[in-house]
Amino acid sequence: MKQFIVGVTGASGTLYADRVLRRLLDLGHRVHLCVTDAGALVARSELEGWPEGDAAAVEAALRVRYRSQELYWHNVHAIWASIASGSFRTDGMVVVPCSMGTMSAIAHGASHNLLERAADVVLKERRRLILAVRETPLNTIHLQNMLTLSQCGAVIMPACPSFYQKPASLEELADFFAVRVLDQLGLYDSEAPRWEGELETY
Repeated sequence: MKQFIVGVTGASGTLYADRVLRRLLDLGHRVHLCVTDAGALVARSELEGWPEGDAAAVEAALRVRYRSQELYWHNVHAIWASIASGSFRTDGMVVVPCSMGTMSAIAHGASHNLLERAADVVLKERRRLILAVRETPLNTIHLQNMLTLSQCGAVIMPACPSFYQKPASLEELADFFAVRVLDQLGLYDSEAPRWEGELETY
């Protein structure tokens, strides 16, 4: 079993986070989940049945939702949490979706909250950090922050769905992106749909 951190911010696109969580937990991995206040608001508006309440209630509800006891909830203001320290071993972190504000804080080492601190730790410990950024169009500040993070070793992975698999639902669309995220974490799913190419006709 590996353990990963999943961060969720206030950008639209929490369905991507939902599908990443499902795949990580279904594969038997441990997930440390940290959601910003804005991320929780967006999740409750975009995902049916997203829980609210104190930490224990949210963690219990999410374990039921994802049918796993390996999901651990961390309050975004709990800066003393395990994932705030580099001595706590993890196998990588995904911020999905990642707002431009959170990306800026990570790029500049601001660490205003636990999610930003956890990302800073992952970078300094030379572990895999994936930022599924969600914004369009991008301004020069966004692009400069992306370049800074890429130079520091982060993977900038815009939440761009593909359509060649002919998705029948929004969940299938988000699932395909989730598979690509897991690829970047080194978790290859041989059963996942993939582009196989086409026979040349010329």
